[in-house]
Amino acid sequence: MEREESALTIEDLRTYFFTYNATVRAVDGVSLGIAKGKMVGLVGETGCGKSVTGFSIMRLIEKPGRIVGGRIIFEKEDLLKKSEAEMRKIRGSKISMIFQDPMSSLNPVFKIGAQIIESILKHKNVTKQEAKDEAVHVLEQVQMPDPPGTLNKYPHELSGGMLQRVIIAIAILCEPRIMIADEPTSALDVTIQSQILRLIGDLNKEFHTSILMITHDFGVLAMLCDQIAVMYAGNLVENADTTAILKTPFHPYTQGLIKSIPTMTETKERLSTIRGFVPNLGNPPPGCIFHPRCDFAKKDCLKEKPGWVQVEDGHWVSCFLYP
Repeated sequence: MEREESALTIEDLRTYFFTYNATVRAVDGVSLGIAKGKMVGLVGETGCGKSVTGFSIMRLIEKPGRIVGGRIIFEKEDLLKKSEAEMRKIRGSKISMIFQDPMSSLNPVFKIGAQIIESILKHKNVTKQEAKDEAVHVLEQVQMPDPPGTLNKYPHELSGGMLQRVIIAIAILCEPRIMIADEPTSALDVTIQSQILRLIGDLNKEFHTSILMITHDFGVLAMLCDQIAVMYAGNLVENADTTAILKTPFHPYTQGLIKSIPTMTETKERLSTIRGFVPNLGNPPPGCIFHPRCDFAKKDCLKEKPGWVQVEDGHWVSCFLYP
């Protein structure tokens, strides 16, 4: 499913959580390529495995979770074969991540300046004064009001939007090749969301950083992303350019998601919904994992998992409806 040179390639990634009751297949055979300088959106319902995919790339899966298979190729090497010491050098310098809740990403007892300067000193061979100057500069890049004054503030003295700017500043310190944005605006109000999203888009263009945007909001995808991968219950079901996905979705799940989005031009008494419930990933249904909720399911769907089919140029779907 790759058309351009990839900055990062995920191959058959499987991340499971081993509980007393069952083995939860949070990510179950995901393959995805992120092209250099492009922004890829990973979309799906809450609990479908989007964030676990991001944490798996960063090798930040904690017990009882474990990456049990697959490959994550970055700079021609498999990240899953790296030691923890090697991954610490990669995190923050070559691959960075913006988390959902900015407050939980910063230490509340240290000033903003101390935390940014620590990140600079960890990854760059500079003096403390040079690190401080660079901290001011990177806050200017994320359009933070009064960058020198911000360095002397504690996290609780900043608003959610300002905190997210600090997180983004730390994420771009070393001009990483890959940035993972895990629902970076979910904790912010609507007006601040727009500013942060526009900022991420500007940084993508300025630094040519490849970005994996994890979200459940098609509006965000339409605004920023070059490509969309649709995820359902730990599996990717459709992958194409943003325009192709939004105009001509092929998978029944993607069609259901897009139909459920309210519009300003159409009046409905009730919004469209996808019938049924998300499956228990500790005991998933056989065959296509979406078949219990699919209006077009046939015998093959109940027996085996569909492979990938190219329905149009660069448009891939995992569904038996398209031989």
